[in-house]
Amino acid sequence: MNKADIRAEAERFYAAFQAAGARPVEADILLPAETLLDLYGEDIRARAYVTQDPLRGEMMLRPDFTVPVVQAHMAHGADPARYTYMGEVFRKQDTLMPRAAEYMQVGFEIFDRSAPEEADAEVFALIADLLAPLAVTPATGDIGILMAAIRGLETTETRRAALLRHVWRPRRFRHLLDRYAGRVGPHPARLRLLAALAEGRLPRTGSHIGLRSTSEIAARIHALAEDAGTPPVPARQADLLEDLMTLSGPAPQALERLRDIAVDMPQIADAVERFGARLSAMKARGIAVDALPFETGHGRSSLEYYDGFVFAFHSADPALSPVAQGGRYDALTRMLGQGRSIPAVGGIIRPHVTAALRAG
Repeated sequence: MNKADIRAEAERFYAAFQAAGARPVEADILLPAETLLDLYGEDIRARAYVTQDPLRGEMMLRPDFTVPVVQAHMAHGADPARYTYMGEVFRKQDTLMPRAAEYMQVGFEIFDRSAPEEADAEVFALIADLLAPLAVTPATGDIGILMAAIRGLETTETRRAALLRHVWRPRRFRHLLDRYAGRVGPHPARLRLLAALAEGRLPRTGSHIGLRSTSEIAARIHALAEDAGTPPVPARQADLLEDLMTLSGPAPQALERLRDIAVDMPQIADAVERFGARLSAMKARGIAVDALPFETGHGRSSLEYYDGFVFAFHSADPALSPVAQGGRYDALTRMLGQGRSIPAVGGIIRPHVTAALRAG
């Protein structure tokens, strides 16, 4: 696929987003790495192109547009606001499939505190309409429901924070939940360490290596000892959380099942009703919600700033990246707003994928 065809696709989507009321914005290609690593975690380092600048320190080629757009909005944006952007992003690929390391994104973002569920529906419906001529399949989810369930668990704040931190790492999350629920015992090395602590001693160690200080290591050891004495997460709550993570089906049936779960897990009730309001807003915009796929855990391998509604559109070709994806990221505006926040949602289309689909 030549770049002229891809740019023509991008220009068409860019114009459509402007016609929908979005103001075009630009973002630097070279961004401070510290901010992105704080937000995404060190996991992004393996996928990003990082370099050193003698004056600005560690820098990163733009992995996506959302963070710089949010930073600009929180510094001097209007309320409400709609933005669109078009340009290259850069990601190292860790798959054998022939996916591009440099490709274009065209995005649409809404900052609006008046009706968040309406904004969710607007972004999804606009992208769905633009992709309607292509053979794509939608997928939707809601990270906010999972987060609400975790925050309501009867356990320590430390354990809740660990589970929230690893929502986007399903294998690690499963391991933690099994351990916190008492389904698996501690690692043998941890048992030896705890036994040594109980006897008032520490096991013999070698020389100090690594980046953690002695005080940080000591704090971690004592945190492990404290955690060992914490009662397990109640079995019923752990089972309900697993039900949530595996729940999938047409959106209306998923909503009814979630309302049933909310009877025993009331901390998710508000998030579930927001899901219901979103479905109503989508239906009003012409989305066939009765057949709309929903998985509570969809998006758990996406970027870590999503904290509510998430969606994607996929083609039938597994070698292609998602055609489009996006979601809600209210917490990100709070992190970058220096005390201020605003509900925000957005999505991107990959024009190199749509161009490939049009070319057959």
